[in-house]
Amino acid sequence: MPPLVISGAPKGIRMHDTADLIAETYALGTGPWTMTPVTRGALGQIWRLSGNGSSWAVKELLFGCDEEQIRREAALREAAERLGIASPRLLPDRQGAYVSHVPRPSGESHVKLYDWIDGTPADASDPDVLDWFGRTMALLHRAGAGAGEPPSDWYERCPEDGEWAALHAEVRRARLPWADTLGRFIDTSARELARWVTPSDPGDLVTSHLDLQPQNVLVGPDGPVLLDWDNAGSASAERELARALFVWSGGNKGDVEAGVRVARAYRGAGGPAVVQGPQSFSMLFATALNYVYVQAECAIDPKVTAEQREFASGQVVASLGWVPELAVVSELSAAVGRVG
Repeated sequence: MPPLVISGAPKGIRMHDTADLIAETYALGTGPWTMTPVTRGALGQIWRLSGNGSSWAVKELLFGCDEEQIRREAALREAAERLGIASPRLLPDRQGAYVSHVPRPSGESHVKLYDWIDGTPADASDPDVLDWFGRTMALLHRAGAGAGEPPSDWYERCPEDGEWAALHAEVRRARLPWADTLGRFIDTSARELARWVTPSDPGDLVTSHLDLQPQNVLVGPDGPVLLDWDNAGSASAERELARALFVWSGGNKGDVEAGVRVARAYRGAGGPAVVQGPQSFSMLFATALNYVYVQAECAIDPKVTAEQREFASGQVVASLGWVPELAVVSELSAAVGRVG
């Protein structure tokens, strides 16, 4: 694997030169090059870089980058490729770096370059896609068994009452329109779900993808392709399985049969984890609560751009509607627990 080195770039470049600079940094050849926005996520903007009859996916990291995290991403993606799991290549630049600096009018950005994948979004109601996903998760967990690093706090803990109270006070002072909704959430769902968030069993840890949701799967000409490996790291196999089952069964819509099908495919492919009850969903609850919290923080953060605050505000409103319902989780847990 090429060494992870942050490469530099000339300062002061104009916005319309960014596509040419990236093409030069990654030795893609002469243009003309165009860069078109595709989608925006919580941490990054995806662009389509096109020229010479080819396309690449550029991921612009909006909040900096963690070099060790990118190293984990590259290593896991390469290991998964050897197992037959299709994913876009993470491409090194001329200097062997997996992430590069690109000057922008608002300041320097970090970017990563991937293969562009043509395909259609995965249909989580398609039995073949559900079977593929269950088998793929089993392969990842078997290959990543025995992770030595503890999981990130993002998956292991959630905000405490005092942290929520302080944040809510700041949101109210900012007069954001969802302040009262956030307050009701803090007093009800946040407290209910937080009781289930506990540290993982060190003996259950695997190195895995950690963002296994239908939005990160495209179905191309040769079958499903797993995208967005940015979160790769250590987690409980049981808890990643439980979280994925909830997401792939439609969340609070509760398509239990879809979850059962994924669990059956996972077990059939030798997946080591078993969902044992609502406690297995600790990672699901922690990530849901933490996401609301960090987006609310960003929405009132004067150090980020107005665009980023606006995006975060919208994410708070949306994510409050996605927070898992304990009754739905309990029903799903009981159903998949019967899978042999």
